[in-house]
Amino acid sequence: MTQTLRIGTRDSQLAIWQSTWVQQLLAARGIDSTLVMIKSDGDINLHTPLYEMGVQGIFTKTLDIALLEEKIDLAVHSMKDVPVVLAKGIRYAAVLERASYKDILVYKDDIGFLSDGVPATIASSSIRRIAQWRHRYPHHEMVSLRGNVNTRLRKLAENNWQGAIFAAAGLERIGLRPANTIDLDWMLPAPAQGAVTVVCRSSDNQAFDKVHELNHKDTEWCTYLERSFLRTLQGGCSSPVSALATITDGQLQFTGSIASHDGSQMETVSANVPVEEARELGMKMAKQILASDKAWIKTVLKPQ
Repeated sequence: MTQTLRIGTRDSQLAIWQSTWVQQLLAARGIDSTLVMIKSDGDINLHTPLYEMGVQGIFTKTLDIALLEEKIDLAVHSMKDVPVVLAKGIRYAAVLERASYKDILVYKDDIGFLSDGVPATIASSSIRRIAQWRHRYPHHEMVSLRGNVNTRLRKLAENNWQGAIFAAAGLERIGLRPANTIDLDWMLPAPAQGAVTVVCRSSDNQAFDKVHELNHKDTEWCTYLERSFLRTLQGGCSSPVSALATITDGQLQFTGSIASHDGSQMETVSANVPVEEARELGMKMAKQILASDKAWIKTVLKPQ
């Protein structure tokens, strides 16, 4: 009898869109599946900033538990939310083709506040986004903004803020990107931002084989290097670490950075190498940052 794969998903609009996408890709290959809604701790607690909750993988651990307890066969995640070390007994089944990796600014009225010296209040709960924004606009005030994309857009509309920072992929996937947005081309994304991954139990070869057909090799390769950079730095939710790898004509361009929490300091590294020579590039770039031996970097990476 053909197995109907149970796909675990958070119940936010974006998470359901991502899981439905996986379901549709499987259906196109004649594979039956059903969605199982599971609420994560990160969805329940909308008041405490993520970096104060003290848990890596806050949006993934509930699904991981359901997977290990065999309540589901697959879990679908925004890859940037996945800890760099998977829970024991879980493995990647596929990394889907990446959407936009960019961050965007949703603004209220106009963007005059982006001029030098103009005060503004900008919302985000991402340590990385806050640090990079403060580095560029040290005179702006940053406020915490939690919740799914729908909730965050509503909070922006309800509060006296000039703008809020979002991932482009999240808004674009569910058709919620407002007209009043600009791409933040200068902002380096979180490792694996814009990518979706599917995980399964390490022992479930049948589920793995079915889902691995969806794997996009270039995205898998780039996100692996970005996350290797993060893992070597031993960064997590409380570390303003950014990384981006792209492949063009057989060349891999890598850029990584770390910033102080207040944005006053930033260290950036980059390299351009043939793809076949890039296997350890993420780790090498991270070690280059660590070798700088700057005191503020040690403070940022110190376990919280």
